[in-house]
Amino acid sequence: MYHVYSLPPQLLENLTPRNLISLPKAPEQDSKELPSVITTTSTGPRTCNVCLGISFTDVHQQRAHFRSDWHRYNVKARLNGGQPVAEQDFTQLLDALEDSLSGSESSNGSDGSSDDDAVAALVSKHRQKRPESPTESRSPNIPQQPIAWFHSPPDTQIGVYRTLFPSDTPQTSYLAALHGLQKKSPSGRKWAMFMCAGGHFAGAVVCVSRPEGEEEEEEKRPKKQKSQKPNNEVLVHKTFHRYTTRRKQGGSQSLNDNAKGNAKSAGAQLRRYGEQALRDDIRNLIESWAEEINDCELIFIRASGSNRRIFMDYDGCIITKGDHRLRTFPFPTRRPTQSEITRCLNELTNAKISHLTEEALRAQDEEYLASLPKPKPIPVATRPQPEKPKPPQAPKLSKEEEQLRERWGRLLEIVAKGRLEALKSFWTRESSNLGADVAAEIDVRIPEWADTEGTEKATTLLQLASHSGQDSVVTWLLEDMHADPTIGVPSRRGEEDGEEAAKSKQVAYDLARNKLTRDAFRRCAATHPDWWDWFGAAHLPSALHKEMEDERDEKKKARRKGLKDRVKERESKEKEKEKETVVEEPVVEKKPTPPSLGPKKLGGAAGDAQGVAGLTPEMRARIERERRARAAEARLGK
Repeated sequence: MYHVYSLPPQLLENLTPRNLISLPKAPEQDSKELPSVITTTSTGPRTCNVCLGISFTDVHQQRAHFRSDWHRYNVKARLNGGQPVAEQDFTQLLDALEDSLSGSESSNGSDGSSDDDAVAALVSKHRQKRPESPTESRSPNIPQQPIAWFHSPPDTQIGVYRTLFPSDTPQTSYLAALHGLQKKSPSGRKWAMFMCAGGHFAGAVVCVSRPEGEEEEEEKRPKKQKSQKPNNEVLVHKTFHRYTTRRKQGGSQSLNDNAKGNAKSAGAQLRRYGEQALRDDIRNLIESWAEEINDCELIFIRASGSNRRIFMDYDGCIITKGDHRLRTFPFPTRRPTQSEITRCLNELTNAKISHLTEEALRAQDEEYLASLPKPKPIPVATRPQPEKPKPPQAPKLSKEEEQLRERWGRLLEIVAKGRLEALKSFWTRESSNLGADVAAEIDVRIPEWADTEGTEKATTLLQLASHSGQDSVVTWLLEDMHADPTIGVPSRRGEEDGEEAAKSKQVAYDLARNKLTRDAFRRCAATHPDWWDWFGAAHLPSALHKEMEDERDEKKKARRKGLKDRVKERESKEKEKEKETVVEEPVVEKKPTPPSLGPKKLGGAAGDAQGVAGLTPEMRARIERERRARAAEARLGK
């Protein structure tokens, strides 16, 4: 394990920045050809060329945009040589900034200057972190990692947290910053570490690098007198707890008061007192540690927005808000305790080590870059496309056509549902109104515009009744109305009827779904064999005569009778087996027992025990079942 402030010199000589290896190489271009701002394709009086060429619908919207913080930031960034950003990226930058637009007020009574504005803070912040050359710029779709990696050939990698470097250090200077951490200070390097959450507080001032003179003295000592001193040493520490968090509900009392108003319960008063006491204790502790904190090189603070104000922004504060030493913990932390402070200290000061070859590193980089989400395209205002021609609307139907379609819909619904009496009366009344010029016949084709279930396969009323499984309607159409069962089912695409096509097409019998419907066709074929080509064009396999039906019914009756006889025979055999297995139980005369004068238990258990004495277990079980049955009958009788 290597300490970040005492790395071996042999290792430092061979280190190269690992982060530059993972980034794709930028194409070489002349500095003259590099544009200072992003060019846009949208131009006109209602567009903003600074903010990526967005367009507006009216003048009021354009004026509101010019007064927005997004436009102000892009103008200032362009004047400073930067590039404008999209509105979504600007929102993310505001969220990452400590001072939002709603709370960016000066603590010393500002006079409305632009230095206190969040836009100006964003511009100055990104001006410091702006790369010096195009090769230092990072790809926007590669997020910055909290650890800076360095590679030492052939297969050693060292990782150090970026937060240990100065805040204004560019990425290309990380290696130089790492060499700077190895320089010894006369008084040693010290850190201040504070954690506050849920009423718990933990703070410490630690020494992470010994003074320069101590190491020289240890080298001069004899080997026997040498004692290995730890690199990290806790100089002062303190932990305490106050009741500030609402039990099993989460959140501090101050946040609850800001959201719902001041609560008047006793617990709320205790939590308010705990918050005030915690704030006073922390500030008094920081004041007592003022000399140690002033000597610290870095100050780590882990606290939420409301708790962070405890450490700064008050009269006589030791830690100022713009202090360059302020840092946050770049990894998740647990409840503030002394052991958690020690764990975070070791995590920050111990270098991360891995052993991977250059080929493995490049494969890892490619896999990582492939896993990153693709960058969102820059919004570019486009010209409104011409409206597509609307599809031609269907012509309006006349009253006669609407009535015709209504009649056909009612007829098809009656046939599909098998309402025979309604079909007869409807056909008698409306059959002459189903055609345009002549009276409709029973074999009339169903119109193509009819939208009823089954009409996609059936083209006549007989085919629809057969497909719907209505055997009574099929019988009436065949025998009373002489419907043609040899009409094929043509395609909806308008295929022509021919001899070869007629043989392969389905007919009404082929559309039958159940046996009753098929029997209706076969019964009509037996009654009227000379009406149609039943066994050829109608596709019937055979006729169904009355003698065949009677014979089939007799076979069914005989089969049912045989089943009943077998069931009765099985039941009689089971009864005989039960009689053989039943053992006659001997009758035992019970002697009258004299009534006992003492107390008796409920249930009469003593009397039952005397009555079943000397019986076999089977007889006892049977007597017990009979006793329970009699008790149940008595309860039912009541």
